[in-house]
Amino acid sequence: MADLSHVLKAAMRRRHLSVQGLADRTGIRTPRVRVFVQDGAGGPVPPTEQELRELAEALDLPLTELLPGALAGAG
Repeated sequence: MADLSHVLKAAMRRRHLSVQGLADRTGIRTPRVRVFVQDGAGGPVPPTEQELRELAEALDLPLTELLPGALAGAG
């Protein structure tokens, strides 16, 4: 099961998006997106379900691809 951080990095790389670009697409504050990308779901700032939905939509990923990584990081 892929870590949220790895899934986000790979999807951002495929779409040529920076942290700022992803933040602009989702409306999630840039520092929060940066933490998700660097630390995944196990970092000091875990993503909410709404944020995961916004990230999945912005990166054109199925939500199920982000949720397992987020759940693994939270445990």
